[in-house]
Amino acid sequence: MKIKNSRMEALKMLISSQELGSQDEVLKALAKEGFKLTQATLSRDLKQLKVAKAASMNGKYVYVLPNETMYKRVTSPMSATEMLQTPGFVSINFSGNIGVIKTRPGYASSIAYNIDNSGVDSILGTIAGDDTIFIVKKEGVTPEEVIEGLKAVISNIK
Repeated sequence: MKIKNSRMEALKMLISSQELGSQDEVLKALAKEGFKLTQATLSRDLKQLKVAKAASMNGKYVYVLPNETMYKRVTSPMSATEMLQTPGFVSINFSGNIGVIKTRPGYASSIAYNIDNSGVDSILGTIAGDDTIFIVKKEGVTPEEVIEGLKAVISNIK
């Protein structure tokens, strides 16, 4: 089951980050990630993930995940394995009692959830979008104190 879960995560990352328009293209991309599977297995995986085809920015029909923002496709994307090993946190900046955390696309809500449920005393609450989190810090708390509190939630925060 662990192999299937890894394959499904890799499949989601590939579909989110590349313009893949055929099952053959998806199979080749998965093979580059070390996943060897049949077309029938891929077809079942796509059905389980409720993957559909939609027109991309250039008019080509590509696979997309349901209820997900179309991520910008990059010309030389990281491998799915590299993406899975890269943390979602990108940066944090403050202005007054508001902090703005930037994340990789799709990571903001889960990081905000972890912040809200971690008991960081210096933060009153969060609001999350797709790749941005607004945090409200308590009155009199320094940005450094907030960052120190977030280290328990966000491993790569500095």
